[in-house]
Amino acid sequence: MDLRRVLCVGAVVRDEEHRLLVVRRGRPPDVGRWSLPGGRVEPGESAPAAVAREVAEETGLSVVAGRLLGSVERPGPGGITYLILDYVCTTATPGGAPRAGDDAADARWVSPAELAALPTTPGLLEALRGWNILA
Repeated sequence: MDLRRVLCVGAVVRDEEHRLLVVRRGRPPDVGRWSLPGGRVEPGESAPAAVAREVAEETGLSVVAGRLLGSVERPGPGGITYLILDYVCTTATPGGAPRAGDDAADARWVSPAELAALPTTPGLLEALRGWNILA
């Protein structure tokens, strides 16, 4: 089986109340599960530009990518491995209400306790805890 890596990005965005921006996936993989907004980096696109584009497409919010928080690898279909670079982002318009778009079925701000109660993508909570995003 041919193993291929697909470069992806994710956004760790918090609001003024320290809630985390999450989306419910509307397409495979992990349809119906909650995750960070993000997706594939397009050819010729920088990872920070991809983060801003993906957040805008999935939530309608404008963000600015900051530092690289960490990376994770997740298996995909057909032997693909998704290499996901997660960036700390700040909203360009504080107080904005997310609205689901593109491949997101829902988008919202959640507290750490609310996130822990949602069905999340595999490894999300562990990664966020490891990066000290969740208390």
